[in-house]
Amino acid sequence: MKNEDIRALTLAELREKIASETEALRKLRFAHQVSAIENPMKIRETRRLIARLKTELTVKESQQR
Repeated sequence: MKNEDIRALTLAELREKIASETEALRKLRFAHQVSAIENPMKIRETRRLIARLKTELTVKESQQR
């Protein structure tokens, strides 16, 4: 997901996306613990996507105040 796409999301969409990506990260980590996953870099990419989403959520929340 590109930064322009992230900026276009609303607050509710950001919260929903963070929740779904966090769940996906949890499943990836579990799958990696059980047996090596095909692309372990996917864990890093998901973690960084969550960080970008949270950053944009903080920015949008501070702009509304």
